[in-house]
Amino acid sequence: QVQLVESGGGLVQAGGSLRLSCAASGSIFSINAMGWYRQAPGKQRELVARITSGGSTNYADSVKGRFTISRDNDNAKNTVYLQMNSLKPEDTAVYSCYADVYSGGHYPTLYWGQGTQVTVSS
Repeated sequence: QVQLVESGGGLVQAGGSLRLSCAASGSIFSINAMGWYRQAPGKQRELVARITSGGSTNYADSVKGRFTISRDNDNAKNTVYLQMNSLKPEDTAVYSCYADVYSGGHYPTLYWGQGTQVTVSS
């Protein structure tokens, strides 16, 4: 089994910053992509950012230039970060990380974190 533990959410004023972390542990041979989704009340879940094992990144248009995803694979830390700057009230949502994990089988398995609330006040 694999566990993803998130931290770093909270309440911040518009224009402020937060840094989310998500650490994967357990039966991990390697991890392909890791990333973050978010879901606001009454809205569909959307991909915020993702990063591959090679370091390639993708961002939602709404966060480009404000959010930065990074990844620490050293010493089996298997941690993904989301640095969020210039936060806006519309960034308020539950943010969930995911990891596409190879645990020794032929195919990877997608795992999810428990979600962390980010609230941006105006």
